[in-house]
Amino acid sequence: MEPFVTIRTTATGGNEAYLRSCIGAFCVTLNPTLEEINDVKTAVSEAVTNAIVHAYRGGSGEICVTARLSNRTVYIDVTDYGCGISDISKAKQAFFTTSPEDERSGLGFTVMETFMDSLDVRNNADGGVTVSMSKVFKGVDGVSVSAPKGVACARAQ
Repeated sequence: MEPFVTIRTTATGGNEAYLRSCIGAFCVTLNPTLEEINDVKTAVSEAVTNAIVHAYRGGSGEICVTARLSNRTVYIDVTDYGCGISDISKAKQAFFTTSPEDERSGLGFTVMETFMDSLDVRNNADGGVTVSMSKVFKGVDGVSVSAPKGVACARAQ
């Protein structure tokens, strides 16, 4: 079984840093470079922030982040259960934002695409959005470290 972690928590600003740190720590076993781990943490931060800001339109809700390691690659899903995105291709355009009054830059998806090797954004059949992304770690000095065995789970409030 490939190692994975699933964290389900409330969609609040304080949990963005928690999720970013947890996924970064989970990836460390693959011996990424500092740049690689910062890329992943930045992309997770953007995906979680998008869910917090846009999915629930000021209301409350949950976010679920799952990360899985396979060989030298981390696969990450960030899922919300909110309103969805009416036009995903438009939302992925640089500088597009649905919250200009909040001084949002509209670069979240652009940042995710820049720092990760793959990005897929889709509306879920039962509502909400899942952002799926992956990154291959080349690692420090080409040192190959095997992923740990087992399962890790956490639940934040």
